[in-house]
Parts: sequence; structure tokens; C-alpha cells
Amino acid sequence: MPQPYNQFKAMLAITKASFRSILRSPTSVVFNIAFPLIFILVFGFIGGGSRISLHVSFNKNADTSNAIYQAIKSVSGISIVQEEDKKIQEDLEKGRLDAVINLQKNTTASPAYTINIKTSEAVNPQNTRVLESILTSIISGIDKQIYPVTPTFAAINQHVEKVKGRTYRTIDFILPGQLGFSLLSAGVFGVAFLFFNLRQTLVLKRFFATPINRSYIVFGEGLSRVLFQLITSVIILLEGYFFFKFTLVHGAITFFELLFLSFLGLMVFMGFGFIVSGLSKSESSIPPLANLITLPQFLLSGTFFSIDVFPSWLQPICRVLPLTHLNNAMRNVAFEGAHLIDCGKEIGILLLWGAVTYLVAVKVFRWE
Repeated sequence: MPQPYNQFKAMLAITKASFRSILRSPTSVVFNIAFPLIFILVFGFIGGGSRISLHVSFNKNADTSNAIYQAIKSVSGISIVQEEDKKIQEDLEKGRLDAVINLQKNTTASPAYTINIKTSEAVNPQNTRVLESILTSIISGIDKQIYPVTPTFAAINQHVEKVKGRTYRTIDFILPGQLGFSLLSAGVFGVAFLFFNLRQTLVLKRFFATPINRSYIVFGEGLSRVLFQLITSVIILLEGYFFFKFTLVHGAITFFELLFLSFLGLMVFMGFGFIVSGLSKSESSIPPLANLITLPQFLLSGTFFSIDVFPSWLQPICRVLPLTHLNNAMRNVAFEGAHLIDCGKEIGILLLWGAVTYLVAVKVFRWE
């Protein structure tokens, strides 16, 4: 009696063959592994600052009825954060806040005001130096314009108070962005070219001559892409951790949570790839369509620098993009010690993007 056709074994056979073809493709290896590793190496060795804008808060007892306070508020590169004391302390310890400024008036001595700065070990030291430079410039300007005959209107306390916190490195910002973009590129370009070529070379048509179900064909090909990209994610994370001290706050738990986020991001981005594959009329039309999806996210989703440096009108657009939320979730998990349950907003938005993309993909996907 003949055995029933095993759809699952057929899917695994497709996965195995597709995975081998990916490994034999120089383009896949270069774009999905080599390029992200090169960027990580460059930024890891540079080790410079990663954020341009400064986020500061004022001590609740600070004197804000003076020219210095008004001048600080008017600096475009400084964002004033107003939160509860507990939240301020937490943000300072995790590097989300660069400093707490305390302006105090001197009633018996000169200068008239003293500026005390409280920062954290988690804050890039360059940010503290930039803040001190800005404050020195503000004081100098006030001295020249309003108090030309006095020695100085205010002085910065040279003893900067530091609270305990994790050391913030450039790699802690760059690596999640590069990993996210690697997933985006693989999901869009990889899937789009793969299924278009399978359709053009009549491989899909030959599959139809076999008993395998159409959905298993898609699952098999998609699974090979997922396996390859998860291996890429493991390589990128391990390189960052062992060679550049990339922060994994909770060790192996954080590592596997990042792999889960990588899997989720890849599944969402593969939906875009299916859309591009279905809309493309020729192989030459794939790159323009794919770049319309990947390039804006590469530039606007915080891959190389925080989206806070963009104009205020552009930031809402940045915060809509799925890569932005994947990058934010990865950074929160890796450096700030958050868990997946704490990234509910980011994961929810990614799932919403996934639902929308696959609904569109089903409408435009073509087998022949």
C-alpha cells in the first residue's frame, strides 16, 4: 500500500536546497554578513560619540528665574526633560538622560550663580564635555552683554557628580541598528529576488507538478531565509560582545531575546519582500521598488544616530517606520535591561506592520 505524501518532509527538502543555494551565493554572504560586520568593525574601533542632541533635566530645587536658565532652554541641541524624580534617576542611570543641572544662587559670595552638574557612568563622557562647553559659552555671553564690569555672572562647579550606571559605548548604539538593517535588507531584497527568479525560471511551475501544497513551498523557501539570517544575527551579536564589549545586560537571556526580536523583525520585513516580488514586472524593477522601502528606513530609523537630531516635523514620520521600533526594542533589551514584556509597544507596532504587509502581499503575490 503506497505511503501518503509527506508535505512536511517535502517542505524540509525545499528548505535544505534553498539554504544551500543561499550559502553558495556571494551576494547573500556579502550583503547580509560582510557589510554589517564591516560597519560594526569601523564604528567599534572608532569608539567615538554616537548622539548629538543632549537630554537634560533641572533639579527641582534649581533657581530658574535667571538668564542662564532661559539661555539653556533656547539652545536647539538641548532637550529639557521634565519627569518625576524616580524616573529622572532611572533615565540618568541608563543613559537616556545626559545630565541633571542644578542652578543655585550665591547670596554671600561671587559669582552670583553656581552650576552643578550630575551625570552618570552610562552617559558618553563626550556629551558631558559638550554640555560644559555650551554652559561656558552661555556664561561668557551673559558676562559680555549684561555684566561687563563683574568678573563673571556664574561659575560651573568643576566637580561633576556621577551616579552608578553601565558604561555606554558606541557599539551599544551601532550594533542594533546594523543588525536591524541587515534583517531589513535580507527580508526585502532576499525574498523579492528569490521568488521572482523562482517564478521566471519556472521552478514554481515545476513544483506544481508535484503533490506538495503551495503553502509548504512558501514555508520551505521562507524557512531557509529565516535560518540563514538568524545565523547572521548570531555572528553579529557574538562579534560585538566578544570583540567590542557590546552590552548584554542579562547575558544569555538578553542574547535569546535579541534573537527573538530578530526573528520577529525578519518575518515583518519578508512581507515587504513578497509585496515587491508580486509587483515587479521584471528583475530590473526590483531594486527601485525595494529601495523605496529600505532606503528611507536606513536613513530615518536611527541606524547610525538618534532620530532626535532630525527636525521636529520629521520625527513623527521616523517613529512610524517599523525599523525604528525594532532598533528601539533591541537597544532597550541589550543596554537598558528591558525584557520582551517591557517592549510591548514596539512589538505591537511591528505585529501591526506585519499584519498589514501580509494582507497586501496576499493580494499582489503571483505564482506565474
